[in-house]
Amino acid sequence: MLRFGIHSGQQHTSFDEFLDMWRVAEDAGLEWASLFDHFVPIWGSREGPSFEGFTLLAALAAHTERLRLGMIVAGVTYRHPAVLTSMATTIDHVSGGRLELGLGAAWFEAEHAMYGLPFPRIGQRMDMLDEACRIVKGLWTQKRTTFDGKHYRLEDALSEPKPVQRPHPPLWIGGSGERRTLRIAAEHADGWNTFLMPEDEYRHKLDVLEGHCRDVGRDPAEIRKQLVVRAVLCEREAEADARVRERAAQLGSDPDELRRDFAVETADRLAERLVPYARMGVEDLILQARPPADRASIELFASVVAPAVRAAV
Repeated sequence: MLRFGIHSGQQHTSFDEFLDMWRVAEDAGLEWASLFDHFVPIWGSREGPSFEGFTLLAALAAHTERLRLGMIVAGVTYRHPAVLTSMATTIDHVSGGRLELGLGAAWFEAEHAMYGLPFPRIGQRMDMLDEACRIVKGLWTQKRTTFDGKHYRLEDALSEPKPVQRPHPPLWIGGSGERRTLRIAAEHADGWNTFLMPEDEYRHKLDVLEGHCRDVGRDPAEIRKQLVVRAVLCEREAEADARVRERAAQLGSDPDELRRDFAVETADRLAERLVPYARMGVEDLILQARPPADRASIELFASVVAPAVRAAV
């Protein structure tokens, strides 16, 4: 089943403003909303507020009713996976079974430096990600878990209560690295998240993922595919310039900079662009939404893009 939603970074915002954006998405009929896992802003100015992701997600779980609640994606360098498992399970209970947990190898080195967090080489971080996936799934599904890895060690570990969702909440892997990221997704993931890319490049990534799945004896159809789309939407081409100026003013950014980072197009045209990806097996199409809420884009995504893509596939 196709799902549509928003992916939103909780930077340069207040709690009330951010909650309003998620309520706009829920009221518009979207099925998904997700956060990033960073402690400082990663877009635009590095100065200013950025809420911690898991505590914010727990609060949003209590203030929403229907949205699937995603963390895309938790960096393995920030928290021990056993602690992360307990946090995620708590949110699954608060939300009545709506959590979807994403894990990634982390990338923002400056954030680690300012917080005094170790930032190992990429190969070590990938090893940590692989071990973290094994630990999270073990703690979610086993009465007690023992694990002896290179980076983590658990001995007869208890993690209760178990999640509301059985056998466990969906586990996502974020990223598009072909040698390690997609291999880890093939071994452990219920879902794979990445950003929209050219069709031929995405087909190649799917082929790589399928090859890894063959190697580990897994059906690639078991892994849900998700694409995040950067777009500012309008109803008619003639409105594009005005929408860019309006949105840039909301964000306190330059219109030309906004055009570099976001496609500016009609909702009908975006739907046409997304249909080939849905036909390739993408099941989640997610609009990147930065606070304050771009109500026009969110509502057009829900009312025009979603039904048009569904009708075409």
